[in-house]
Amino acid sequence: MQIKDIGVLAAVIMIVAMLVIPLPPWIISFLIIINITLALLVLLTSMNMQEALQFSIFPSLVLLLTLFRLGLNVSTTRAILSKGDAGGVVDTFGTFVTGGNIVVGLVVFAILVIIQFIVITKGAERVSEVAARFTLDAMPGKQMSIDADLNAGMISEVEARMRREKVSNEADFYGAMDGATKFVKGDAIAGIIIVIINLLVGMIIGVIQMGLPFAEAAMKFSQLTVGDGIVSQIPALLTSTATGIVVTRAASEGNLGSDITKQLLGQPKLLYVAATTIFLLGFFTPIQDIVTIPIAAALAIGAYRMSQKPDEDPEEMLEMAEEVETEGMKSPENVVNLLNVDPIEFEFGYGLIPLVDAQQGGDLLDRVVMIRRQLALELGLVIPVVRIRDNIQLQPNEYRIKIKGNELAKGELLLDHYLAMSPGGDDSISGIDTIEPSFGLPAKWITEDVKEDAEILGYTVVDPPSVVSTHLTEVIRANAADLIGRQETKQLVDHIRETYPILVEELTPTPLSIGEIQKVLAKLLRENVSIRNLPIIFETLADYSKYTSDIDLLTEYVRQSLARQITTQYSAGVDTLKVLTVSGKIEKLIADNIQQTEQGNYLSINPSHSQEILESIAKEIERVALMDQSPVILCSPAIRMYLRQITERYFPQIPVLSYNELEASIEIQSVGVVEI
Repeated sequence: MQIKDIGVLAAVIMIVAMLVIPLPPWIISFLIIINITLALLVLLTSMNMQEALQFSIFPSLVLLLTLFRLGLNVSTTRAILSKGDAGGVVDTFGTFVTGGNIVVGLVVFAILVIIQFIVITKGAERVSEVAARFTLDAMPGKQMSIDADLNAGMISEVEARMRREKVSNEADFYGAMDGATKFVKGDAIAGIIIVIINLLVGMIIGVIQMGLPFAEAAMKFSQLTVGDGIVSQIPALLTSTATGIVVTRAASEGNLGSDITKQLLGQPKLLYVAATTIFLLGFFTPIQDIVTIPIAAALAIGAYRMSQKPDEDPEEMLEMAEEVETEGMKSPENVVNLLNVDPIEFEFGYGLIPLVDAQQGGDLLDRVVMIRRQLALELGLVIPVVRIRDNIQLQPNEYRIKIKGNELAKGELLLDHYLAMSPGGDDSISGIDTIEPSFGLPAKWITEDVKEDAEILGYTVVDPPSVVSTHLTEVIRANAADLIGRQETKQLVDHIRETYPILVEELTPTPLSIGEIQKVLAKLLRENVSIRNLPIIFETLADYSKYTSDIDLLTEYVRQSLARQITTQYSAGVDTLKVLTVSGKIEKLIADNIQQTEQGNYLSINPSHSQEILESIAKEIERVALMDQSPVILCSPAIRMYLRQITERYFPQIPVLSYNELEASIEIQSVGVVEI
């Protein structure tokens, strides 16, 4: 054992000996000063710690200090009652504090007891109890968080072990603090009882055994009792205060002194207000100015000095930022983060910064929020967060849109212009010729002074933020199928499980996995069919997945179940739906070339026949477009998905519907026939 270990053991043995062996008055005085010193040292240590675990020995130390004070109380009580002398320290405190008036001494002692027992000790006990309870309740969540970080590779095994040990130590510490406050409370109660015993029994001994007059005995033993009580209560008060500081310390980066200075005195404007209030208090009340003016002046000077702090050197700040970034790049976690790909990215040149800067009137961020809400209602898909960032590699007025790291669209804006699109062949408005980015229509960038004239002539005039938000909306809508993966599908399944648990239980994980459900939903989104009505989709999949596992076939069954939704989507509120029908020859040609295999069915058609079908469709689409009508191709259910496979590469926006996907109440009018 080391010397310091032997010293601690010797101190504990000495404390126990104090309870039995009478001590000379001079030794008692020495130990009282040691007691005050230790209590003061504990208080200063608690004020300078940054977190509770830096003083983890505190609960045990409180127990030892309490035992030490009780041992001193026994020794001083023995000395007072047996000899009428407890040493110079007790006598000095009793004489100095009472000032010759025993009533004043008793009142001061009573105040100290009230402050310690009712205010500090009671509060520290309650805070310790609550802290212990919440710390224990939070342990499972903290452990799970550590395991999640470890599994994700964010921390190493060593760091995870250290963090687990810290969580366990925190729980043990606050649990021990909850018990330690009980010792502090018991010490305060014992101090009160000991003072009462010393006062009453001392006067009895002084009168009966020592033969002193009652007044002299009362004065002598009251003075010794008050002195003993005060020299005992002062260290106890310091220890109680330290207990309160330890259990009320929240997470911070500094000690108590630096936190108070930074947070309480960190706002010069508030110090000016306080200085003015104190000055007016002395000016309008009988309080002497000599009391208020120095305090107000000190506050004002302090506020002025803090507000005049020199700004940090920009070059130094830049060097520090580069150093932090360099150190961060060396860590393995940062390298892993570089592998992440944002689902949706919007990059822009520095000339378009006013679009996103709220201080310059930019509202693109708010528009993106509305786009996500709008598409969630239209498509039934929760659109991922759009990452918006500037890119110095782009032209100043250029922007581009990426989906999962791939550039899908780009455009250019003139922030001080408006985009005007003519409804016909009118070209009388002067401006900069361009192409509307969302739909590829010819347009012009016009200045504000000709905006009103363009609107009078029937032009559609939109501002740059509306142009880019419309473009972003159309790109996301056209690529919604690429944004739904297994994780997003799992979220949708969990969401519907809250309302339809039996339906989800019947569908997944058997007969269909999350991946198979995701493929069906992606196929629907790829043809611009909303998946918001998940209950119907899941009901259909649950019914037909018992008979087939062909994803294409299951998708067709789902589309037929959504007939009312699809009819409403393309009829646009009219009673007659105008369509392009497919000739019987084409339908027979496609049906005869469907190959059936164990992996599913696929279309094996001669490329020349496919070319003829596409040319016929293009011809009919061009003819219908001249009639200001949106073309819809209608065919039999047996060939719908195969015809869609032929057209989706060249006419992705042209819907291909089957007769079973339309409500019986809708009237169908053929405006053309696709034939070869």
